[in-house]
Amino acid sequence: MAEEVKVKIQILGLNYAPEKIGIAVYSTGLADEFSARGHDVVVVCAHPYYPQWKLGEGWPQFRYRTIMTDSGAKVIHCPLYVPQIPTAKSRMIHYASFALTALPRLLGDAVRKRPDVVFVVAPSLVSAISGWATARLTGAKLWLHVQDFEVEAAFATGAIGSESRLGRMALAFERWMLGRFDIISSISQPMLDKLHEKGVPQAKIYELRNWANLSRVTVVEGVSPMREELGITTKYVAYYSGNVAAKQGLEIIPAAARLLQHRDDLTFVICGEGSFLSTLKDAAEGLNNIQFLPLQPLEKLSDALGMADVHLLPQIAGVAELVLPSKLTNMLASGRPVIATAGPDTALAQELKGSGIVTPPGDVAAFASTIEALLDDSEQRAAFGKQARLSANANWDMDRIICKLETKLCQLAPKVRERDQSTSVKG
Repeated sequence: MAEEVKVKIQILGLNYAPEKIGIAVYSTGLADEFSARGHDVVVVCAHPYYPQWKLGEGWPQFRYRTIMTDSGAKVIHCPLYVPQIPTAKSRMIHYASFALTALPRLLGDAVRKRPDVVFVVAPSLVSAISGWATARLTGAKLWLHVQDFEVEAAFATGAIGSESRLGRMALAFERWMLGRFDIISSISQPMLDKLHEKGVPQAKIYELRNWANLSRVTVVEGVSPMREELGITTKYVAYYSGNVAAKQGLEIIPAAARLLQHRDDLTFVICGEGSFLSTLKDAAEGLNNIQFLPLQPLEKLSDALGMADVHLLPQIAGVAELVLPSKLTNMLASGRPVIATAGPDTALAQELKGSGIVTPPGDVAAFASTIEALLDDSEQRAAFGKQARLSANANWDMDRIICKLETKLCQLAPKVRERDQSTSVKG
C-alpha cells in the first residue's frame, strides 16, 4: 500500500528547521522522509526562534518566506510574535499570532491541492484551530500529534493555576479540540493512556514515537575526539544537551556539580541555548568542574553525545509525568547510560529500565550520589550503555517508525478521495 498510494499531506507546526533541537527535529524529519518517498508534502511553520526565544538572524519580522527543500517538500515559514520573556500570557499571544498568520497560507494551499491529511503538531493547540478549519473546508482527514500536554504542563510549572478561570478555560478548550480530530497520536504509552483518560476513543489513538536516526547517531568507541577539541582532560564527563529553559529542573546540574567538587576526575558539560542559560551560569559561579557549550552542529552529533560517560536528563516533579523528552532518543542511541529525575511510574522511568537510573525530581543529593556511584561502576555503565543502544534499535529506529506511519497515512488517503468523488457525483 505504501508504495502504491502517494499522499498529499499538510504539516502544521510551530517548530521546524533551521531550529536544531526539540520538536523541530521530528517535524523536519517527518517532512523530509515523506517527500523523499514521493509524497506531496507542504509544511506551514513559524520563523525560527527556539530555543533562544529570539527571531533567527536574517529572518523577516513581518513577511512570509517559502523554501523548497532538497527532499522536495514545500516549507512556508510564517511571521509571528516572539516574546523576549515567555510567560503564560505572552505565550498565548505567541501561539495565537502563529495561528492567524498560518491560516491564510494553509487554506490557500489546501484549496489548490486538496490534501488527504492535515497533520497538526502540538504544541500548540491554539494554532491547531487553523488546521481544523482547513480540514473542515477541504474534507481532509485531521491528525493531531501531541508532543506535550501543554495545559497540564502549564499547571505543573505554575504558569497557570489549575483552579483559576484561565485554567478551567484551557481545559475546556483542550477537551473541545481533542474532539475535533480523526486521529490523535502521541509519543509514549503513558501519554496515549492520558489521551484516553481525556475522552479520546481508543480507535482514534495511535502511537508515533520520536525517533533516533541510527545511521547518524553512532556509538563512539573509546574517548570522543571532541574532548580533546574542547580541552576536557578529566576521565569522566556528565553531559546534558538541549534546550536551557526555566522550570525544566536544570538547576540540579550545577547544584550536583557543587556537591561533587571533590571529584577532580569529573567535568559536567551543559551544551545548549535558551532563556535560562544566564541563570544557570550564575548558579555555577565559582565552579571549575562545569563547562557551558553552544549547541553543536548536526555533523558533530555523534561525537558530542559520545563525550558522555553518563547523560543527564533533569525534569521537575509534575512535568515528568506528562512528557517524554525528545532528547532521550539520541541519548539512548549514543550507547551511554542516562540518569534522569522522574518518578518510578513515569513513562521516562519505564523507557530507562535497563538503560539508566531515575532519582526523585529536585533531590540534589540523590542525583549527585547516583552520578558518582555510576561513574565508579564501569561494568554497570557498560551494561546500561549496551542496553540503551539495543533499546534505540528496537523501539526508536527512524526508518521503522516512519514506514509504519506511512502505511497508516496511505490507508487514509483513498478514503478521503472516495469521499471527494462521491460528493462530486452527487453534486
